[in-house]
Amino acid sequence: MAATEFLAASHASTEALRTATLLKTLQVNALISGPKGTGKQTLARVILPGAVVLDARDFDNVLNALESNDEVVLTHIEHCPNITLLFERVKTEKLRLIATASSEYLSDAIWEFFSVKIALPPLLERPEDVELLVSHFNAEADRIFDLSPEASPSGKKPDLSDNAYSLRKQIYFERLMGGVNEAEVIQVMERYLQSQMGSHNDYRKFLHLYEVPLIRTGLRKFKSQLQLAERLGLNRNTLRKKIAENEQFGLLES
Repeated sequence: MAATEFLAASHASTEALRTATLLKTLQVNALISGPKGTGKQTLARVILPGAVVLDARDFDNVLNALESNDEVVLTHIEHCPNITLLFERVKTEKLRLIATASSEYLSDAIWEFFSVKIALPPLLERPEDVELLVSHFNAEADRIFDLSPEASPSGKKPDLSDNAYSLRKQIYFERLMGGVNEAEVIQVMERYLQSQMGSHNDYRKFLHLYEVPLIRTGLRKFKSQLQLAERLGLNRNTLRKKIAENEQFGLLES
């Protein structure tokens, strides 16, 4: 997301945005920490919207860029191979540095160098932000895929396993697949199976590709195994057996 699109509704994110906005006018170095997908780089661009963004793991490129830039956003600073040399160059060149880190365990040198630190919690702790992001990603998907805004989302539980990354992926997939017809579903399956088939037990090996979505959707729709078994024309014990055979897909958690 662009720097102006740091969406904030929770207390944690609004405080982080307020601090970032104040830092725009202050010549201090700042560290933004938090798990993957929590908006660290987006918040960094709020502070330095015109700065070059570099990955600390590509250290040679970082050193070269420091010679020609006054302001730098540096990601993955916890993985910088020579943090001492980095900080020496920043001080010598009198650069403005905003860094991001995904790890909670940072060296003393990193903690001591930055006078301002902003922590972004995972989205699980920011439900108000999740609502904003769901609306934002749905609208974004509509524009990218040229979808009708009237199409309603599935209502599935948001996937926050990788915070905004997994949430965007989930919404894009659902919005894109919402308009897929039967022939296109078959084409997708054929393309997948083309590269996977080849054993002597392929029918049973790939049967779950049909059974899992059918059972998961049915359980979500009919709310009980008994009703689903009746709708599928199966004995209830047969349905239970199929659920048990596919337990790794978490069917009972749907």
